[in-house]
Amino acid sequence: MARIAFILADDFEDAEFRVPYERVKEAGHEAVIIGLEAGTPVKGKKGQEVTPERAVRNVSSREFDALVIPGGYSPDHLRMDVDMVGFVRDFFRADKPLAAICHAPWMLVEAGIAEGRTLTSWPSLKTDLINAGAHWVDREVVEDGNVITSRNPEDLLAFSEALLRQVEHGSAHRLDAPLVATLEQPPTMH
Repeated sequence: MARIAFILADDFEDAEFRVPYERVKEAGHEAVIIGLEAGTPVKGKKGQEVTPERAVRNVSSREFDALVIPGGYSPDHLRMDVDMVGFVRDFFRADKPLAAICHAPWMLVEAGIAEGRTLTSWPSLKTDLINAGAHWVDREVVEDGNVITSRNPEDLLAFSEALLRQVEHGSAHRLDAPLVATLEQPPTMH
């Protein structure tokens, strides 16, 4: 049984928390909700209230086998907290599965781990990710080493499956090149 951390703040996308959380528990793993404060409820965009069990300042990535970052505006709130950013970075450095969906790749940028990775996200983050040195693609799920990304709630099945696969079998292979072919330059006119 693995222990999987879920980080949340207000305005999380309800389904992007609930679906992977339920899938993790159904698979027999322990799901632990981490917030900026323990015991202080956070509210999803659609009204779901969730109470973090642990405060980020009182946990270590060493206690967990994987990390899930649901989207919505929660990641924007979380990336303002130095402890939360360090927590995310520690999963990356330890080569543990790090799953970010929708707007959650904001945390990957803030933690300085997007550079050189092939990632996907909600479309409005494309420029942010490219500016951070990532290769952005429009795919249901992308696994680049231990980093798993998806675009939106429609991708939750593939996102959850990738997370559970990496928890069970270890990180995916690093992508040596972006998943999209480089377009050849058109011939120039003389």
